[in-house]
Amino acid sequence: MYAEGDANDYLGKGLSGGKIIVVPPRGSTFAPHENVIAGNVILYGATSGEVYLHGIAGERFAIRNSGARAVVEGLGDHGCEYMTGGIVVVLGATGYNFAAGMSGGVAYVYDPTEMFETRCNLDMVDLESVWTSEDASALRNLVENHYHYTGSARARMILENWETRFPLFVKVMPVEYRKVLERMRLAAHRDAETVSATEEVYHG
Repeated sequence: MYAEGDANDYLGKGLSGGKIIVVPPRGSTFAPHENVIAGNVILYGATSGEVYLHGIAGERFAIRNSGARAVVEGLGDHGCEYMTGGIVVVLGATGYNFAAGMSGGVAYVYDPTEMFETRCNLDMVDLESVWTSEDASALRNLVENHYHYTGSARARMILENWETRFPLFVKVMPVEYRKVLERMRLAAHRDAETVSATEEVYHG
């Protein structure tokens, strides 16, 4: 779904596939990353799909999101509240109480002012630099998609200056979610070693 204009509350509620793209009207002269383009409670309970908003969203963005991927250029209070899965990229400032009750999924927040830590609820999440090749690839891919679908000047600026802008992103990672992923990686590694050993015995 491609919308030129703005969107109301609950856009993408229960989204379970496809893409939603919202851009300002053609000919508008305001800076999208400084203006609201979508209302509150976007992506409530979404399970999959993608959303690209060329502007700022309201409060409770991606609340209870369990699998959708989204890029937005700023948002209000309580972003990613009770999120359990999916990926959210914020290319601008957030409101307060970000990640309250967030138990899964990942968020990447562009934080050139280094103020994000004061707006994030750290009860259940840790803040990390984006340093792994897996994180870097996932983040860049979503920013590139955002530019491709919306023509965002903000995304273009970040991509054209990637080497200097990439370090300004903060990764928001739920503590328990990280532990679960680590256990899954260890189990997969043990299974691979078991298969390898079995094959060696069988073929030996």
